[in-house]
Amino acid sequence: MSDLFDVSKETILVTGASQGLGRQFARVLAAHGASVALAARQTDKLKSLEEEIRGKGGRAAAVALDVADTASIARAVDAAEAALGPVTVLINNAGIAIEKLATEQTEADWDAVIGANLKGAYFLATEVARRMIARKQSGNIVNIASVLGTGVLKAVSPYAISKAGIIQATRAMALELAGQNIRINALAPGYIDTEMNHAFWSTPAGERLAKRIPQRRVGAESDLDGAILLLASNASRYMTGSVVTVDGGFLLN
Repeated sequence: MSDLFDVSKETILVTGASQGLGRQFARVLAAHGASVALAARQTDKLKSLEEEIRGKGGRAAAVALDVADTASIARAVDAAEAALGPVTVLINNAGIAIEKLATEQTEADWDAVIGANLKGAYFLATEVARRMIARKQSGNIVNIASVLGTGVLKAVSPYAISKAGIIQATRAMALELAGQNIRINALAPGYIDTEMNHAFWSTPAGERLAKRIPQRRVGAESDLDGAILLLASNASRYMTGSVVTVDGGFLLN
């Protein structure tokens, strides 16, 4: 059964790998044998993660990528493939949120969030898929969505809209690419304690939000390890167009 979740033959491109969930995904996949291309704007943080993975005997390469800049997408995939070989799995994780009420969001806010979370993810997925098709290679794309792609909270409307779009893009592309032996699924995390939001969970607002989760706790980054291994490996070989929710029951409310 250990072979079921084997990713040791995969070259996996992880976006947003400089921090948070992207960094955790990269560590877990590398620990299970994958060659991991680490992509983000903040290449200084990528270098330290690259050294960490290599120090543990893994294969990793840092590449610069701004998903909001479509001109940089092909360059980043070129760099990843030059360093590690053809990308067989994409973890489409990079994204941002701007916390303002809808009436306070500006056009620039909208463009930044939709550009990174939806437009960038879509065009990166299509770039990788085109290369897989040209090589007549089976492939696997995992889009990182969110519980806010189906549920909503105040003050993050562009983010919620972008994640709803990611879920629909996952389904649409899965339908089109299934005949090319390319699978596309989405992982929809709930509230996860990361470096960026850690302080929030100790505030009154954070404690109130945590109490709304049926499991009565905020998720740890490691709570997504099993789901990312499932979707990145052949354990999910008969899944495409699926959305895997890992939220402690948040959407049950």
